[in-house]
Amino acid sequence: MSFLFANPAEAARLTLEHAGLVALAISVAVAIGVPLGVVAERRPTLGRWILGVTNLVQTIPSLALFGFLIPMPWIGGIGARTAIVALILYALLPIVRGTHTGLSGIDRAIREAAIAMGMDDRQRLWQVELPLAFSVILSGIRVATVISIGVATIAAAIGAGGLGVYIFRGVAMVDDRLILAGAVPAAAMAIAADVGIGALARRYAPRRQAT
Repeated sequence: MSFLFANPAEAARLTLEHAGLVALAISVAVAIGVPLGVVAERRPTLGRWILGVTNLVQTIPSLALFGFLIPMPWIGGIGARTAIVALILYALLPIVRGTHTGLSGIDRAIREAAIAMGMDDRQRLWQVELPLAFSVILSGIRVATVISIGVATIAAAIGAGGLGVYIFRGVAMVDDRLILAGAVPAAAMAIAADVGIGALARRYAPRRQAT
């Protein structure tokens, strides 16, 4: 940790790069994953394919996925763009599965009550189902965020920056201080995200149960 205090400007820059990669990737993954989870719950046959593909992505080693993406046109190359695409792909499974699980767990009587009140499918989704499933969806986002913080350390291997720069530099120099300078802040960031999003999910869980 003394290395971080001795190099505060670089440490702050790499931490912000790391947080930026994760924040952007998770934002896009939520925008894609939640609708996919809704489709998966609404259409079980298509849902099996959606969950199967997102499961398959999770089985690809992170460094291999970065390597596969580099030569791809428009989304590949060396730098942050490829890293963000890879992080989005890794984040999709917990978000899609969390959305699917949250919606599937809603009591059928609640859906029937919403239909009896004259709500159409869109109204039921936005006014009843997504609010009830919100805490479970947040749990999926929580898992996706923690995974992304860890995987983002690999992004330094393709020039995307972040705290992985210290880790790879430390491995190359066989310097434990440098490795810890990257690993400890990344772990602290993951713990903070886990605790923060977990607290938010618990805050909404009672409302879901009460409803």
